[in-house]
Amino acid sequence: QVQLIESGGGLVQAGGSLRLSCAASTRAFSRYAMGWFRQGSGKEREFVAGITWSGDGTYYATSVKGRFTISRVNAVNTVYLQMNNVEPEDTAVYYCAARTRANYRYIYTRESEYDTWGQGTQVTVSS
Repeated sequence: QVQLIESGGGLVQAGGSLRLSCAASTRAFSRYAMGWFRQGSGKEREFVAGITWSGDGTYYATSVKGRFTISRVNAVNTVYLQMNNVEPEDTAVYYCAARTRANYRYIYTRESEYDTWGQGTQVTVSS
């Protein structure tokens, strides 16, 4: 069974940067569509960013577009979320997710479209 391990969370000041990583336990990673979601305290989990198999297609939630960048390196089975100019509203537990049976062209944005999840990593932005 595929495992996803997130890292890179922590405390950062508003306006700062942070990079999250998510490592998969299988070389089949290169055929997975990947996404990042987040869940703030008392809120529902929400889509943040998604990426195609090859990484040539990306899509972002309006709230993070222009500040966050999703990328992947299939050679090391890892997807990243570069977070720049963070805001207190970005405080949440961040989860990476994989859709293991995916169309190579698609970017998936719904939680129900992903079948494998990481354990989450906390990001806290101080004002």
